[in-house]
Amino acid sequence: MKRYISGAIFGMVVAAGIQGAANAEDLKPLTVGFSLDTKESSLETAWVDFLKSEGESQGKAAGYKIEWIINVANADPARQAANIDDLITRGVDIIMARAFDSGAIGTSIKAAQNAGIPFITFDRGSTSGKPTAHVGGDSYDQAKQTAEAFAAILKKAGVQGKCIELQGMLTDINAVNRSKAWNDVAKETGQYTTIVQIPTNWNPELFLSGLTNALNAHPEANCVFAASDFAFPSIQAALEKAGRWAPTGQPKHMWLATCDLLTAAVKPMEDGYIDVSTTWDAYLQAKEAVRVIIAIAKQQDPGCGPDGCLAKGRVVTPATVKTLANLWSRDYSK
Repeated sequence: MKRYISGAIFGMVVAAGIQGAANAEDLKPLTVGFSLDTKESSLETAWVDFLKSEGESQGKAAGYKIEWIINVANADPARQAANIDDLITRGVDIIMARAFDSGAIGTSIKAAQNAGIPFITFDRGSTSGKPTAHVGGDSYDQAKQTAEAFAAILKKAGVQGKCIELQGMLTDINAVNRSKAWNDVAKETGQYTTIVQIPTNWNPELFLSGLTNALNAHPEANCVFAASDFAFPSIQAALEKAGRWAPTGQPKHMWLATCDLLTAAVKPMEDGYIDVSTTWDAYLQAKEAVRVIIAIAKQQDPGCGPDGCLAKGRVVTPATVKTLANLWSRDYSK
């Protein structure tokens, strides 16, 4: 593997496994620069691995040998701008970036496009410049799938839900979308109602204090919806304090629905504490990103909607969590 030393660039990853020298020679080279904001968790590692594997399989099918140049900004918007400038100087064919600062990334988008290089925002969109395309997750559909599956679970169990909603940061469009979808399904199904909403600002301490206070104030509550389960240890701690930490089938079970199914939530789901979640799906997002990259390389319209090319998540329950293919939060560790 050839390596470069430049800023935070940590390597050039070449799509491997192309079978047969003659076959490989027939493939057109396509160099993609991917600028990550950070690489601190298993999510970023999974994205990179899935991009490589999808780049190999989809690329070969489309007649391309995709070569990746990947750099990391270490949560520094100035470094990310410098890293993207480096990709422009190298003359990559397409740039994709997960922005650390959605307001600052527009300068890099303009610089790339002025150099004739298409620019894709990934996972986080831009508020300061229009990219060639955006690829991310469909947060409204994610919560809608969770809510619909949860309503069906409650109906089957003969339970009328009285739920505490743990919202995210209300300036985050993903949090807003999830709350809207959750409450839309409540109205559509009538199977549960939201008796209190707790804004958490994505702060684990507020997950703990907010849920603790809500359980004290609303002893009638029998279910919880978490806009994200990244802070699940805080949710567990609050339920333990209230004497409501019990798996499905036990009298003190608190019915639990979440979005994301991140690493902290996998074991609780396997053990029956979480009833349903819908993934923030690194695999399907990477798959969609490669599809869009190839469409742009072919100068085709990637067919994105008004909010971008959004990958939907997959519904997971305790019955499927151990067998669902390409579930990054189960298969990768920090």
